[in-house]
Amino acid sequence: MADSSHPTHTRATWMYAGLVFAAAIITDQASKMWARAALDGQARRPLIGQWLSLSLVHNSGAAFSFAAGKTWILTIFTVVIIGVLVVMARRVHRASTLLAIALLAGGAVGNLIDRLTAEPGFGIGHVTDFIAYSDWFVGNVADIWIVLGAPLLALALSREPSKEDVQ
Repeated sequence: MADSSHPTHTRATWMYAGLVFAAAIITDQASKMWARAALDGQARRPLIGQWLSLSLVHNSGAAFSFAAGKTWILTIFTVVIIGVLVVMARRVHRASTLLAIALLAGGAVGNLIDRLTAEPGFGIGHVTDFIAYSDWFVGNVADIWIVLGAPLLALALSREPSKEDVQ
């Protein structure tokens, strides 16, 4: 008899999670490549009035430029978070939880790639942001996946069976 406290997901579930993870990274990195090529040296480009526009920014911090200049701390924090998400992925029972983890992890890896590969150097690279939300903040596609993935993960975790239910 299988130990139900260690969930097993079907191959298809893992494949879907892998596709979500890969799609999150690819869409983020492709959009950043486009932004660096198309928006470098350009003035802000309005899309929906002043509510949504394109504006290239190289961010040394996190959301809202939090911890600006402390990129190496954010790099370490991101690696730890990704590690926690990997451990969680192996322990959750519901496919929806696994997919939310994949989306959140994909967004985190998208920004981590910038921190590891962008100027000014390894571990302290600046994240490419280009989606300006009014005068509130400038983000990127990885941020969208993180903002969508976090509440989806919270909701999915609230529906996970309790330890008593799986024993």
